[in-house]
Amino acid sequence: MKFKRQRSQQVGVDLTPLIDVVFLLLIFFMVSTTFTKESHLKVDLPEAKGQASPSDVDQIDVVVTGDGQYLVNDRALVNNQRPTLRRAISELASGDQSLPFVITADAQTAHEYVVRAMDVAGELGFSKLSITTERLSEQE
Repeated sequence: MKFKRQRSQQVGVDLTPLIDVVFLLLIFFMVSTTFTKESHLKVDLPEAKGQASPSDVDQIDVVVTGDGQYLVNDRALVNNQRPTLRRAISELASGDQSLPFVITADAQTAHEYVVRAMDVAGELGFSKLSITTERLSEQE
């Protein structure tokens, strides 16, 4: 008996549809992706020349610690609530709103506490408000 030999068929995978799908996905993601352009705001701060103010000038110093506690002219307050801060500043100023008002805050202080001190100063009528910073060294 003579059997017919079957022809072996080549087994292969057609990659054309796979490549088409990959290119379609690539085009879809390229079109649907939003590219954000980060812009950094450049601020030129004003410069001033002049002499330092004398050290015997009366001023109100509010120091804000890292955990949000206030010191008004080196006296610690019992709490960090707005009425307590307001009372301490108004007692120290004795109604003189022309005094310089200086806020010194720790770098780790929450923004809320600094804004609270600025807000109280504005409510009491202080117009000479300044915030102290530390000068960067020339090496940095």
